[in-house]
Amino acid sequence: MALDSSSPCPGSLETLDLTREHTFTTPAKKIHEGQDVQAFLTSKAYTDIMTFLLQLNRAMFPRKVAQKVQSWPLNSDAVEFSEPVRRLQLLLSKLESIIEEAPPDTGPRRFGNISFRKWYQIVESRVSDLLDECLTPDVLGATNPAAEPESPTAKTELTAYFLGSFGSAQRLDYGTGHELSFLAFLACLWKLNAFPKADPGVEERGIVLGVVQPYLELVRKLIKTYTLEPAGSHGVWGLDDHSFIPYIFGSAQLSPAISESDQTPVEGSLPDAPSPTAVAKAEAVERERKSNMYFSAIGFIYDVKKGPFWEHSPMLYDISGVQAGWGKINKGMIKMYNAEVLSKFPVVQHFPFGSLLSWDRDPNAVPPPPTTHSMAASQQAVPSPTATSVPGPGTGTRAPWANGGQPGSAVPGATTAPWASARPPGGTPPAPSATTTTRPSINTTLPDTSRTPGPMQPTRAPWATGTGTGSAPRQQPPAAGSGDESSRSIPAPTRAPWAKPS
Repeated sequence: MALDSSSPCPGSLETLDLTREHTFTTPAKKIHEGQDVQAFLTSKAYTDIMTFLLQLNRAMFPRKVAQKVQSWPLNSDAVEFSEPVRRLQLLLSKLESIIEEAPPDTGPRRFGNISFRKWYQIVESRVSDLLDECLTPDVLGATNPAAEPESPTAKTELTAYFLGSFGSAQRLDYGTGHELSFLAFLACLWKLNAFPKADPGVEERGIVLGVVQPYLELVRKLIKTYTLEPAGSHGVWGLDDHSFIPYIFGSAQLSPAISESDQTPVEGSLPDAPSPTAVAKAEAVERERKSNMYFSAIGFIYDVKKGPFWEHSPMLYDISGVQAGWGKINKGMIKMYNAEVLSKFPVVQHFPFGSLLSWDRDPNAVPPPPTTHSMAASQQAVPSPTATSVPGPGTGTRAPWANGGQPGSAVPGATTAPWASARPPGGTPPAPSATTTTRPSINTTLPDTSRTPGPMQPTRAPWATGTGTGSAPRQQPPAAGSGDESSRSIPAPTRAPWAKPS
């Protein structure tokens, strides 16, 4: 029977039976060119990552409890943190304290602050002791009893993902690939039975609110302290310069309440949830960022960027026009994570693979169909949805700065986006793309092994429309230099990759 991300039981990440033989390995790079992304999207690692992400996402939906609705805001007293979660909080606090040992350099610089390299070197030199202090020996010391004394252990694999979670000391940047590494670190801990068994959603909520949110706060402090550059960012045409997962979990926090047997909602909102349009109002963002991960991420954008929200964050502004509520935004964010993070070579090229997150092929995955591969490094193809426990990768995007896959393109794996031909405020319209690339339709259904992949065809997911049937017209952004932003109008907003044309 096919499952999808909205099913009552989308599945949870399986844990290892450490009483049986298991051979740990040193995680290694496997994605060397664009075509390798196809193998990743049919790997066991991809299945495990998306399974874990969907598991955490469902846990953050409000619950119906005894005729009442229980939601999960930040700093909620309703969520009790387990001992492993508190140990991870201690680990993150130790990393934050190291900032005092590596104050930012005061000299002139064009890009990131070189003192970040000192911070990273200190963390790297102490990582073994830090993990020993904050994780239990039975997790770190897990190994194959028959292995050689110097063979890799669970700690070997955990260290690789942990060190990859806080940015690049070489490039002085941070992005969604580093965020993915921290998600992988937590998934490995889950597979190693580091978290206690509990009712569905209980421990997952502790992980999101007690570990993921503090991690995001630490990263934001690192970015501001050391002025880290965005890694692999699409600039103004991307969702966010640095992060993605707070938009997934934050939209889940504001979605309709469910019982454990209900399907995960794909539209609607909590009765008292703020409107998605509130992201463009600084006072509303300041109020909501204290209790919601989505608005917390938006608040950080306000901290580091100036000017009208629609201008520096057009995609998030476009998404704020969704009329079907936070449930639809949540579903779209998961699709977009597949398309813009897990399916993009610049993001996943440095991701390492070991035994816990394996490069081996998922035996339930459907082979990807043949694709046109015009440039090995700048145009990777994406397979049709795989028959795994996660949704298939979605449609790619092309921003106005993409050149249609012509020689010299610096944007791998991009396709023409619905909004690529729109004139940005104050800008000039881009030249039409010279290359048309087809992609499989976005499919959140988790197919069974009896299904065969459908025909390749470009799609545009219909969830981010700001002026859909029966919806009120979007408030237009202001014209430059004309007073209060809330009472002015400017050109129509740009479209996200999954936005339906008006």
